[in-house]
Amino acid sequence: MVWVRSEHAGALAVVSTWLCALLPWNVTYTPNVSGVSLLFVRFPFAEIQFAWGLSSRVAIRSPLSALSLQSGQTVAAAYQAWVVGAAVLALAVLFSLVYYLRDERVEAGPVDPVRVLGGLLGVVGVVLAAATYLLVTRGLPGIPLPLGVVISLVLAGVLLTVDRT
Repeated sequence: MVWVRSEHAGALAVVSTWLCALLPWNVTYTPNVSGVSLLFVRFPFAEIQFAWGLSSRVAIRSPLSALSLQSGQTVAAAYQAWVVGAAVLALAVLFSLVYYLRDERVEAGPVDPVRVLGGLLGVVGVVLAAATYLLVTRGLPGIPLPLGVVISLVLAGVLLTVDRT
């Protein structure tokens, strides 16, 4: 079964990469800890934290600032994995922009750009899945939904298996 025609694979690779950059990779809800409920929406390049209960506030952090906030904590490894995943996705986004702007030159190169983007999205999915696992097992309370992780792995599978003949 063919998921996408060969002539549309390049466009799918570019759009898939941009979609993975815009979707949250993890949404975690932490119900009522010390009178405060938290909702973390973690995008590849930003984290938005909503807090309500005794106090209500919204905090926005980059992966690096979130990592520095968790430095020395048991969940720091999860945030380190997030930084690695964000760096790989940034590389994929840059490659996709070059591919979008210079598709004929990139297609004529020594590697298949669809497979490159599929591989990068696969690495991002695996790394962010590890980050989600570390968030859960290292004691961060809450119910995680790895939305972007699943989507990036599915899109990576589609891009890596597309028939390029």
